[in-house]
Amino acid sequence: MQEYQIVVDAASDLPAELAAELGVVTVPILVTFDGEPTQMTNEIEPKEFYAKLRTGQGVHTASPNISIFRSFMEPYLKEGKDVIYMGFSSGLSGMFHMGELAADELREAYPERTIVTLDTLCASLGYGLLVYHAVQKQREGATLDELTAYLEENKMHLAHWFTVEDLFFLKRGGRISATTAVVGSMLSIKPVMHCDDEGHLTKVGTVRGRKASIEALFHRMEQSVITPEGHTVYICHGDCIEDAERLATLIRSKWAVKDVMIGYTGPAVGAHSGPGTVALFFLATER
Repeated sequence: MQEYQIVVDAASDLPAELAAELGVVTVPILVTFDGEPTQMTNEIEPKEFYAKLRTGQGVHTASPNISIFRSFMEPYLKEGKDVIYMGFSSGLSGMFHMGELAADELREAYPERTIVTLDTLCASLGYGLLVYHAVQKQREGATLDELTAYLEENKMHLAHWFTVEDLFFLKRGGRISATTAVVGSMLSIKPVMHCDDEGHLTKVGTVRGRKASIEALFHRMEQSVITPEGHTVYICHGDCIEDAERLATLIRSKWAVKDVMIGYTGPAVGAHSGPGTVALFFLATER
């Protein structure tokens, strides 16, 4: 049986316990707050991260360099395993490109091994949910070629829907204008956004009020979900667990899903979406 290791990066937002259970290796992201030393994502508690965002501290995230990527991939090549790196959407970050460069170097050093790099075009726990499905295929005995083909075919069916509480975080990231942020905040307008086929975060619509924005995510799932019974759904949140649980309750009241896994939106996306972000991920007829 062909042995291969699945490598991901911290933008997948998989909790450490779940990543360990799945047997995947996570490359950390670099995070810097105003006036503080750079930290790795695995050194930061989610609640601490969002507490700092709420105080107005500036945050900068950066991709790991080639050397860091190599240090997480190379041990498995030395063991005689092949490697597949499933990367954060190239539409949102240069991280996947850094992983590709590391893989190129390693292919020269280990010509007898196979190293696959796959741009998931996914973000946060949408990316994490694709990783979950990849592990299930691996455990069913899929070869590396079979897994790669499955991921390329199905990544466009991984729906990402989300909303935010504070429009000014989207303004700082250049997603909306200052005028839209001010007027939207005054009128309690909430955006409904998704990750499109190019892996970009795109606004699809707006609703008025927090409750309506949570329900809008649920309605998007109603419109496009593929056979939810028996499937796992992921929800992530920007330190607003009550809203995430409200969305999970709506889902469980409608479908006999296998599980609803709730986790934090990590720094790669959370630095730009802010506290109060709620996102929903599931297999769908289209993104």
